[in-house]
Amino acid sequence: MRRSTHRASRDGYHPIRVSIEFFPPKTDEMEKILWSSIERLAPLQPKFVSVTYGAGGSTRERTHNTVARMIRETTLKPAAHLTCVDASRAEIDAVVQAYWDVGVRHIVALRGDPADGVGHAYKPHPEGYATTAELVEGIKRIGDFKVSVSAYPEKHPEAASLEADIDALKAKVDAGADQAITQFFFENEVYLRYLEKVRAAGITIPIIPGILTVQNFKQAANFARRTGASVPYWLAARFEGLDNDVETRRLVAAAVAAEQVLDLVDEGVQDFHFYSMNRSDLVYAICHLLGLRAQAPKLAAEKAAA
Repeated sequence: MRRSTHRASRDGYHPIRVSIEFFPPKTDEMEKILWSSIERLAPLQPKFVSVTYGAGGSTRERTHNTVARMIRETTLKPAAHLTCVDASRAEIDAVVQAYWDVGVRHIVALRGDPADGVGHAYKPHPEGYATTAELVEGIKRIGDFKVSVSAYPEKHPEAASLEADIDALKAKVDAGADQAITQFFFENEVYLRYLEKVRAAGITIPIIPGILTVQNFKQAANFARRTGASVPYWLAARFEGLDNDVETRRLVAAAVAAEQVLDLVDEGVQDFHFYSMNRSDLVYAICHLLGLRAQAPKLAAEKAAA
């Protein structure tokens, strides 16, 4: 039998902490799904929730509006994504200032994918931030934000080597990054080996494992190929023959993700970042397995005083 998901130590029990990623809705129907998911997951009181940012700033306004609504209507702590793509420093600085003005205090800083799509060469805006490290410095100049950055256990697809990619992470840390969130992975050894190399390089910030809740295996596999994440044969085998069996696929997906996170708990991991794909069911179930329980929402007066 698996031991408790709240690991004990000499100092007592250490609770599990989770954060959840959403993407801004593109249609009214997608917006309904998003807010249904937010309402479902908010009582779990995640450490923060992040809202993604489309390539070339294609969802900039929707991201801003989603984050602003979270601040107005919920007790969640949003983290807004921000990229360097196709924008000048002045434009990006204005976005950062607008986030500060609506109450955002956490930004996920990313270079972003090439404006022409993954696989094309990245071209910095002539008047923009060329790297994530430069973006982090710019954000920190504007306000006392907490800044999260990305990390790649199997290296960024454009990096010459894993060592070079870790050097890039170190540059982000030197620029002021407070924590890193990893690209998703399916083999826990990949993350654990990466963590050892990162610590050996003198990087001490939290490296939060990113967990993808697989809703559709084929889509997840295509996503993994684009982002440089490997897909182990055993994962494909578990979803084999389930293309038209949605209910069984959901059960298998929940079992796969739960197994992954519980094994990481046994390795001492306490923080998890879930790529929710704007769907709450799997994330809620996994959080329940981790020992998290829904809490009663705060009253308006309590929110105002918080």
